[in-house]
Amino acid sequence: MTLHSSLKRTGRVLLVYTGGTIGMGHNPRTGALEPLDFNHLLNDLPELEQIEASVDIYQFATPIDSSDMDITPWADIVRIISERYDKYDGFVILHGTDTMAYTASALSFMLQNLTKPVILTGSQLPIGQLRTDGKENLITSLELASIAFADGVSPIPEVCIYFSGHLLRGNRSTKQNADQFNAFESFNYPHLCDAGVNFRFARHHILTPDFSQPVRPHFEMNPNVIVFSVFPGIQESLVNHLLNIPDLKGIVMRSYGSGNAPQRPWLTNILREVTERGITVVNISQCMAGRVEMGRYDAGYHLQQSGVLSGYDSTIEAAVTKLMHLTARHSDPEVVRSHMSRSLAGEITI
Repeated sequence: MTLHSSLKRTGRVLLVYTGGTIGMGHNPRTGALEPLDFNHLLNDLPELEQIEASVDIYQFATPIDSSDMDITPWADIVRIISERYDKYDGFVILHGTDTMAYTASALSFMLQNLTKPVILTGSQLPIGQLRTDGKENLITSLELASIAFADGVSPIPEVCIYFSGHLLRGNRSTKQNADQFNAFESFNYPHLCDAGVNFRFARHHILTPDFSQPVRPHFEMNPNVIVFSVFPGIQESLVNHLLNIPDLKGIVMRSYGSGNAPQRPWLTNILREVTERGITVVNISQCMAGRVEMGRYDAGYHLQQSGVLSGYDSTIEAAVTKLMHLTARHSDPEVVRSHMSRSLAGEITI
């Protein structure tokens, strides 16, 4: 691939293998796909030797199926990156697709003031299969993580997902398809780069960090948050039980359209009581694209009056992990509410 004249390939990339379909093989007893040792993946990828940048590999001791990903491996990934941050020019994380957008969103908050690329990728088919999409995804991710301007600054200093020819902001991404190779999309934000014969960067859409400041890793996430969706026929007893869970710190409410919910007095009262107890409630749309505007209709205005915050155009993945991050860092609910209404890592448009 020919690079733009202002770009060059840099020195070192760390490839972190956490697990996922890309490194799976068939269990001879059950026939089901299961994670394999990373050496299996390397045997199916001799193209790695042709990468111009130097690639080092870090393998999780036990590969993780993405459905088992949670806050502990997120902290491990942050620790791996932060401890080696000065040694490498970019990082590529191999990850299962089911929770990739959650991990990408979490890392965008946990790696504050990131100045180097952290690119998550994987595949829909194991890399050992003939029609795998894993080879292109991995090779292109390594290429993207290894390039920089003449001054050594990466053109993509943020957490991204690369899949099927598109580089997406991690905390704007969601898995859109379980069967096709174009598994991910960022419905409310443009692609950061499209990879064809050449890389076509959308530079004015890419974050610009403060390069004079160091990266600040955060390791703690508070898992005491829940997600619930409104739906026709939703019952007071169930919602009341759900929203009164002990130790609950945050709620992501998935509403209709531009932020609407049933205009039932009991729902308004429960939400008001919850917010008055210091629990942060964030309203995001069930739609894949668009944004919450609670003042547009009466069906959304009553939520705003109950203390529910707008999630703007946030994905569910970004809203959940942002709440986990903020409630872990701040004990004051007003501070959490204030930060939820700001863009911390390009996750919402205000």
